[in-house]
Amino acid sequence: MGKGAEGAVESQKRTAGGVEYTLTRKKVKNLNLRVRPDGSVAVSAPRKTPLKEVDGFVTAHLEWIAKAQSRVDARQKKMEETPLPTKEECMALFEPVSERIYPAFAQVLEGQKPRLVVRDMTSRWGVCHIQKRQITLAQRLALKPMAAVEYVVLHEYCHFVHPDHQKEFWALVERFMPDWKARRALLKEP
Repeated sequence: MGKGAEGAVESQKRTAGGVEYTLTRKKVKNLNLRVRPDGSVAVSAPRKTPLKEVDGFVTAHLEWIAKAQSRVDARQKKMEETPLPTKEECMALFEPVSERIYPAFAQVLEGQKPRLVVRDMTSRWGVCHIQKRQITLAQRLALKPMAAVEYVVLHEYCHFVHPDHQKEFWALVERFMPDWKARRALLKEP
C-alpha cells in the first residue's frame, strides 16, 4: 500500500473471517462493502479507520457476503447456460425501442440519432458515449423483459441531457418513465 498525495486512493488485500477482500482507503465517511460482479469483495474505508475495525466490519457481514456471492454465482451460471442472442438479433430488438424514445431527445441531439452498438458486456447494461453520439447496449440485455430493455435505452438517452446520475438525471428518467424503479429491478432477476 503506497502513501500518496491528499485525495489519492490506497488499496491493499486483506483477509477477515476467511474472506479475502480489497481494502481501499479514501475520502469517505463510512465503511462500505461491495461484492463485485466477479464475486470479489471490496471495502472502502475512511483513511484513519483502524484495520481491526475494518476486519470486524467484514466479519460482521459474512452472511451478507455469502448470499451476495451466491447470487453472483447463480447469475454467472445462468449466463453460461443461456447462449447470447446474436448482435443482429439484439439490434432487431433494440432499434425499435430506440426509434420510439429518440423523438423526445431529437432537439438535444440536434436531429442526429445516436448510433446503436451491441457488445458482450458483463458488468453494464448500457453505456452512453456523448461525444461519439453513441449508445452501447449489452447483448445479454436482449434476454431481459421488454420493460427492462426500454428502461436501459431511456436511461442511456437521458445521459445526453445529464451525463451524471445526479437528482436532475433521475427526475428526467422519472418524467418519461414513472415506473423506472420497477423496470430497473427486472435487471437484477436471474
